[in-house]
Amino acid sequence: MFEETVDFDTFSKSDFRAVKVKECVAVPKSKKLLQFTLDDGTGVDRTILSGIHAYYEPGELVGKTLIAITNLPPRAMMGIESCGMLLSAVNNLKDSEDEELHLLMVDNHIPAGAKLY
Repeated sequence: MFEETVDFDTFSKSDFRAVKVKECVAVPKSKKLLQFTLDDGTGVDRTILSGIHAYYEPGELVGKTLIAITNLPPRAMMGIESCGMLLSAVNNLKDSEDEELHLLMVDNHIPAGAKLY
């Protein structure tokens, strides 16, 4: 999937955190993007956009605990600043070239902001 490898020192700088979905809405004028308002344990809401609308409807994700990389530089998409990346797993459907995507969700007892190692 990715041609380049990442050395351990670079990978270890990534800040993986549990985040709680407070709100999730479809981004207007986009068929792919969902806009998440997340509790990352800092007390300040975090916004992350993700192109997963083909796989999830916004309402089904509210209240879930997801895994995100929280120390990526902000990136503007559709005029909205996205501050991080939600992690997911992708695989090909059996006997098909179509893919399915699964957000990495963890047990809701894990608090917002919990760091993954």
